[in-house]
Amino acid sequence: MSVEGTWNLSVATPIGRIKAVVELHERDGVLSGVAHGAGEEVALSEVSLDGDRLTWKQAVTKPLRLNLAFDVTVDGDTLQGTSKAGRLPASKVTGERDREPDRRS
Repeated sequence: MSVEGTWNLSVATPIGRIKAVVELHERDGVLSGVAHGAGEEVALSEVSLDGDRLTWKQAVTKPLRLNLAFDVTVDGDTLQGTSKAGRLPASKVTGERDREPDRRS
């Protein structure tokens, strides 16, 4: 299964719904990526795909300074799961692969 591409995510957080875009790339069997959202771009770390389970970590500074851990299940061009920030409750994550990655909004 390939998870490469651009994914449009929606994260239901305690402070409201946050939209983000995650770009995933694979090179020599190693996944990497970046996330765009809230006016910043951050590199993903510890990106891992095990079957249909995709996990990664990222640090954000907006709207709050947080270290996030994502744990989602990929089903074709959709994904769903959670994002966890430290001791805060997990936030629900949904997303879909952008089939037209050249049309950035």
